[in-house]
Amino acid sequence: MLPMPALCWLCSLPLRFSHHGICSHCLRSLPLLPLLCPRCGLPAASARLPCGRCLLSPPAWQALVCVSAYQAPVSHWVHQLKFSRVTALRVMLTRLLLLSWLQAYRTRLLTRPDLLLCVPLHHQRGWQRGYNQSALLAQPLAHWLTCEFSEGLRRQRKGALQHQLSAQQRRTNLRGAFRLEFAVRGRHIALIDDVITTGSTVEEISRLLLAQGAASVQVWCLCRTL
Repeated sequence: MLPMPALCWLCSLPLRFSHHGICSHCLRSLPLLPLLCPRCGLPAASARLPCGRCLLSPPAWQALVCVSAYQAPVSHWVHQLKFSRVTALRVMLTRLLLLSWLQAYRTRLLTRPDLLLCVPLHHQRGWQRGYNQSALLAQPLAHWLTCEFSEGLRRQRKGALQHQLSAQQRRTNLRGAFRLEFAVRGRHIALIDDVITTGSTVEEISRLLLAQGAASVQVWCLCRTL
């Protein structure tokens, strides 16, 4: 029996390279991002210089890379991965994130990370879901980039769901929520998340990493709410 060909997640046509998950035509047709600040990842006048917000109050991390604004089709794929257990999407989404970082690496001269971390779930929430969707992205990225991946970043306090809170409530909800279980002094770190909205979670983690001596922190995500 001949194997069934893999299909593009967007147009459902057969793929020449099954592991890509999306055909070259659909890849080129994904919605383009506007000009984004290279540091905070929000709309700006320049994609090379920090925006006025970052000049006045920069985030703790040094650079942000995203695949898409929070819009279809990427937002739909993220929702399927996160809430519908469609883990088959992980390779295609990871490849999109890798392509976005490689573009930023070439054009923005970003530091190549030597350590990848994922935003952790509280163990109870991870048990309910069955996996951490950010770890599903970080593991193949570390393999492709030949760098270390660790899950030694822990969420020690569950707290309320972030998407149900205001920006101020999110910051309060995250104070003291994370614990680092290994040394990061001198390491160049990429922190992986699926969606970044206010940035409160990655801000708290970035501050923790830098306080422990990390050389730099980049934030990589699939979707950035603009």
